[in-house]
Amino acid sequence: MAELVADVFVSMDGFAAGVDVGPFFGYAGPGLDAWIREATEQPQLMLMGRVTYEALAAISSTDEASTRMNDLPKAVFSNTLREPLAWKNTRLVRGDLAERITALKQESDVPLRSIGSLTLVRSLMELGLVDRFRVMVFPLTLGGDGREPAYAGYPRTGLELTGTRVLDSRVVLLEYRPASFK
Repeated sequence: MAELVADVFVSMDGFAAGVDVGPFFGYAGPGLDAWIREATEQPQLMLMGRVTYEALAAISSTDEASTRMNDLPKAVFSNTLREPLAWKNTRLVRGDLAERITALKQESDVPLRSIGSLTLVRSLMELGLVDRFRVMVFPLTLGGDGREPAYAGYPRTGLELTGTRVLDSRVVLLEYRPASFK
Protein backbone atom coordinates (compact mmCIF):
# COMPACT_ATOMS: atom_id res chain seq x y z
CA MET A 1 0.00 0.00 0.00
CA ALA A 2 1.29 3.45 -0.92
CA GLU A 3 2.31 5.84 1.83
CA LEU A 4 0.64 9.27 2.13
CA VAL A 5 2.93 12.18 3.04
CA ALA A 6 1.47 15.58 3.96
CA ASP A 7 3.76 18.60 3.55
CA VAL A 8 2.87 21.87 5.29
CA PHE A 9 4.92 25.09 5.28
CA VAL A 10 4.35 27.38 8.29
CA SER A 11 5.63 30.40 10.15
CA MET A 12 6.82 29.92 13.74
CA ASP A 13 3.38 30.95 14.96
CA GLY A 14 1.62 28.43 12.75
CA PHE A 15 0.39 30.41 9.76
CA ALA A 16 0.55 29.03 6.22
CA ALA A 17 0.39 32.49 4.64
CA GLY A 18 0.72 36.12 5.58
CA VAL A 19 0.40 39.67 4.35
CA ASP A 20 3.28 40.72 2.06
CA VAL A 21 5.55 37.73 2.79
CA GLY A 22 5.91 36.19 -0.68
CA PRO A 23 6.88 32.62 -1.52
CA PHE A 24 8.55 30.64 1.27
CA PHE A 25 7.83 33.53 3.62
CA GLY A 26 10.77 35.35 2.02
CA TYR A 27 13.28 32.68 3.11
CA ALA A 28 14.21 31.03 -0.17
CA GLY A 29 17.74 29.68 -0.33
CA PRO A 30 19.93 27.01 -1.89
CA GLY A 31 19.18 24.43 0.82
CA LEU A 32 15.42 24.88 0.45
CA ASP A 33 15.77 24.80 -3.34
CA ALA A 34 17.72 21.53 -3.08
CA TRP A 35 15.08 20.01 -0.78
CA ILE A 36 12.29 21.00 -3.19
CA ARG A 37 14.27 19.51 -6.08
CA GLU A 38 14.83 16.28 -4.12
CA ALA A 39 11.15 16.12 -3.18
CA THR A 40 9.90 16.65 -6.72
CA GLU A 41 12.40 14.21 -8.24
CA GLN A 42 10.90 11.35 -6.23
CA PRO A 43 8.17 9.31 -7.93
CA GLN A 44 4.86 10.41 -6.45
CA LEU A 45 1.23 11.23 -7.03
CA MET A 46 0.70 14.81 -5.88
CA LEU A 47 -2.58 15.44 -4.04
CA MET A 48 -4.20 18.81 -3.62
CA GLY A 49 -7.48 20.55 -3.01
CA ARG A 50 -9.15 23.05 -5.31
CA VAL A 51 -7.58 26.20 -3.82
CA THR A 52 -4.00 24.89 -4.08
CA TYR A 53 -4.70 23.49 -7.54
CA GLU A 54 -5.98 26.85 -8.80
CA ALA A 55 -2.98 28.71 -7.32
CA LEU A 56 -0.35 26.30 -8.69
CA ALA A 57 -1.99 25.75 -12.07
CA ALA A 58 -1.90 29.52 -12.66
CA ILE A 59 1.90 29.67 -12.30
CA SER A 60 3.50 29.79 -15.72
CA SER A 61 7.12 29.54 -14.64
CA THR A 62 9.62 27.43 -16.56
CA ASP A 63 12.10 26.95 -13.70
CA GLU A 64 13.23 23.40 -12.91
CA ALA A 65 10.87 22.87 -9.95
CA SER A 66 7.82 24.13 -11.86
CA THR A 67 8.68 22.00 -14.88
CA ARG A 68 9.04 18.93 -12.68
CA MET A 69 5.71 19.63 -10.97
CA ASN A 70 4.08 19.97 -14.39
CA ASP A 71 5.37 16.52 -15.31
CA LEU A 72 4.30 14.77 -12.09
CA PRO A 73 0.93 13.04 -11.95
CA LYS A 74 -1.52 15.04 -9.85
CA ALA A 75 -4.95 14.46 -8.35
CA VAL A 76 -7.15 17.36 -7.29
CA PHE A 77 -9.97 16.69 -4.85
CA SER A 78 -12.94 18.90 -5.58
CA ASN A 79 -16.67 18.65 -5.99
CA THR A 80 -16.85 22.08 -7.64
CA LEU A 81 -14.18 21.96 -10.38
CA ARG A 82 -15.17 20.66 -13.80
CA GLU A 83 -13.15 18.79 -16.40
CA PRO A 84 -11.18 19.28 -18.45
CA LEU A 85 -8.55 20.55 -16.04
CA ALA A 86 -5.98 22.95 -17.46
CA TRP A 87 -2.88 21.70 -15.59
CA LYS A 88 -1.02 18.94 -17.39
CA ASN A 89 -1.16 15.42 -15.86
CA THR A 90 -3.97 16.32 -13.44
CA ARG A 91 -7.06 14.27 -12.78
CA LEU A 92 -10.15 15.33 -10.92
CA VAL A 93 -11.25 13.18 -7.98
CA ARG A 94 -14.78 13.46 -6.61
CA GLY A 95 -16.78 11.65 -4.00
CA ASP A 96 -16.10 10.32 -0.54
CA LEU A 97 -12.57 11.36 0.47
CA ALA A 98 -11.91 8.35 2.71
CA GLU A 99 -12.95 5.90 -0.02
CA ARG A 100 -11.04 7.69 -2.78
CA ILE A 101 -7.81 8.06 -0.78
CA THR A 102 -7.97 4.47 0.45
CA ALA A 103 -8.41 3.31 -3.15
CA LEU A 104 -5.51 5.49 -4.33
CA LYS A 105 -3.27 4.15 -1.56
CA GLN A 106 -4.12 0.58 -2.60
CA GLU A 107 -3.75 1.18 -6.35
CA SER A 108 -0.71 3.45 -6.46
CA ASP A 109 2.79 2.16 -7.15
CA VAL A 110 4.24 5.45 -5.86
CA PRO A 111 3.79 7.43 -2.63
CA LEU A 112 0.99 9.98 -2.39
CA ARG A 113 2.08 13.49 -1.36
CA SER A 114 -0.07 16.45 -0.51
CA ILE A 115 1.33 19.94 -0.89
CA GLY A 116 -0.35 22.89 0.78
CA SER A 117 -4.07 22.16 0.74
CA LEU A 118 -4.70 22.80 4.43
CA THR A 119 -8.35 21.75 4.26
CA LEU A 120 -7.48 18.50 2.49
CA VAL A 121 -4.66 17.71 4.94
CA ARG A 122 -6.91 18.45 7.92
CA SER A 123 -9.52 16.04 6.52
CA LEU A 124 -6.86 13.39 5.87
CA MET A 125 -5.60 13.76 9.45
CA GLU A 126 -9.17 13.45 10.80
CA LEU A 127 -9.59 10.25 8.79
CA GLY A 128 -6.25 8.84 10.01
CA LEU A 129 -4.95 8.50 6.44
CA VAL A 130 -1.66 10.45 6.79
CA ASP A 131 1.37 8.19 7.18
CA ARG A 132 3.99 10.96 7.43
CA PHE A 133 3.49 14.61 8.35
CA ARG A 134 6.29 16.97 7.31
CA VAL A 135 6.30 20.52 8.64
CA MET A 136 8.68 23.11 7.20
CA VAL A 137 9.00 25.86 9.83
CA PHE A 138 10.16 29.27 8.64
CA PRO A 139 11.90 31.60 11.13
CA LEU A 140 9.39 34.39 11.54
CA THR A 141 6.22 35.16 13.42
CA LEU A 142 3.43 36.84 11.52
CA GLY A 143 1.17 37.88 14.40
CA GLY A 144 -1.65 40.05 13.06
CA ASP A 145 -0.32 39.71 9.51
CA GLY A 146 -0.78 35.93 9.62
CA ARG A 147 -3.33 34.32 7.30
CA GLU A 148 -4.50 30.73 7.09
CA PRO A 149 -3.78 29.25 10.53
CA ALA A 150 -2.30 25.91 9.51
CA TYR A 151 -3.68 23.79 12.33
CA ALA A 152 -7.09 25.36 12.91
CA GLY A 153 -9.69 22.63 13.25
CA TYR A 154 -7.19 19.77 13.29
CA PRO A 155 -8.10 16.76 15.38
CA ARG A 156 -6.05 15.97 18.45
CA THR A 157 -3.31 13.71 17.11
CA GLY A 158 -0.19 12.35 18.78
CA LEU A 159 2.94 12.58 16.63
CA GLU A 160 6.29 10.84 16.84
CA LEU A 161 9.29 12.81 15.58
CA THR A 162 11.14 10.71 13.01
CA GLY A 163 13.54 13.23 11.55
CA THR A 164 14.80 16.81 11.44
CA ARG A 165 16.77 18.80 8.94
CA VAL A 166 17.98 22.40 8.93
CA LEU A 167 18.01 24.17 5.58
CA ASP A 168 20.02 27.31 4.91
CA SER A 169 20.89 27.59 8.64
CA ARG A 170 17.40 28.89 9.40
CA VAL A 171 14.50 26.80 8.05
CA VAL A 172 13.68 23.63 9.99
CA LEU A 173 12.03 20.55 8.50
CA LEU A 174 10.31 18.36 11.08
CA GLU A 175 9.09 14.92 10.06
CA TYR A 176 6.51 13.01 12.08
CA ARG A 177 4.45 9.85 12.02
CA PRO A 178 1.09 9.68 13.76
CA ALA A 179 1.47 8.00 17.16
CA SER A 180 -0.63 7.10 20.16
CA PHE A 181 -1.00 9.66 22.92
CA LYS A 182 1.43 9.01 25.75
